[in-house]
Amino acid sequence: MSDERPATTSSYQRPASAGQRPAGGPGQRPTGGPGGQGGQGGPRKRRPFQRRKVCRFCAEKNLTIDYKEPRTLRFFITERGKIVPRRISGNCAAHQRHITEAIKRARNIALLPIAANHAVN
Repeated sequence: MSDERPATTSSYQRPASAGQRPAGGPGQRPTGGPGGQGGQGGPRKRRPFQRRKVCRFCAEKNLTIDYKEPRTLRFFITERGKIVPRRISGNCAAHQRHITEAIKRARNIALLPIAANHAVN
């Protein structure tokens, strides 16, 4: 018995998809995304329904934004003294601009604290 193989050329052709990178280029996620049909992470978690925040100044027309009323403005600053953003407070863009201006004016005449360590009674 001889261990020699016949010297024939291979007629085997690789499939077109074998050895190629997935579509999308380098750095792209496979199709399906996280938790989808990509096979990783499991099913996607659904968020509970959250009620849409409504601008309280648009809803109640009698409310006014005044820099001389620090009790109204305190709802829109954190305990560290930062102005609460629109996406958190639920204000419309126009009223958020008015609130920001009123907070800055109230800080300027020391009705509201500028930072956390500025305690105002």
